[in-house]
Amino acid sequence: MVKDILSGIRTYFGAFGLISKLKLWKYFAIPMFISFVTALVIGVIAYNLSNPIGNFLAKIWIWDWGKTTFTTISAFIGGLVVLVLGLILYKHIILALSAPFMSPVSEKIEIYINGNLSHQHRKTSFQEQLIRGIRINGRNLTKELLVTIPILLLKLVPIVNIFSTLLLFLVQAYYAGFGNMDYTLERHLKYRESIHFVSKNKGFAIGNGIVFLLFLLIPVIGVVFVLPLSVTSATVNTVKVLNKQKAYS
Repeated sequence: MVKDILSGIRTYFGAFGLISKLKLWKYFAIPMFISFVTALVIGVIAYNLSNPIGNFLAKIWIWDWGKTTFTTISAFIGGLVVLVLGLILYKHIILALSAPFMSPVSEKIEIYINGNLSHQHRKTSFQEQLIRGIRINGRNLTKELLVTIPILLLKLVPIVNIFSTLLLFLVQAYYAGFGNMDYTLERHLKYRESIHFVSKNKGFAIGNGIVFLLFLLIPVIGVVFVLPLSVTSATVNTVKVLNKQKAYS
């Protein structure tokens, strides 16, 4: 898996050049706008909710001793919870709504790599791509929340919270990479088959998602360029894995 994770990261280095070479930037205009607006809205909501959540958690501590310390910790945890949940929502919203715009990009990259599209690929409409994106990311959102909430609770346990941070990051990365890979998979595999495919190739999804999340740490520029580069990188890796599987079969 480590090799696949590194491959998922390494592919980013050629993404910018590939987008320019194939003249794909025009296809990213609307997704870039969706990403920026979604990040702005969720950022404002998160900013306004962090203090109320922190104050709510602080009320759990009914004793006077250690009240100040617990309040400080609660404020931090409240901000962290809002940040994590906001990031999860942002990620799945943009991945779902961008599906109809990213699928043509993925298709052009696949044609560039293979010379043509596999005869097995499925033709889908704008509406079908949007529904597929919402369905996949809705499913992933539910799964991710079910895993994330217990991990956030581990933040209350000393020492263990160090490892929970890494685990939380990897979970976020996996589902980000999942969404990026599905723009290619929707042409080749049905819903259940795609889930099985990504599950078998977790490393590529995690590697792609790691850089996706790191991009979001860059103010403004990160949320604008994260989709073009992550989708291009994911497509290259996904097409290569699909080609390898077809060669063996």
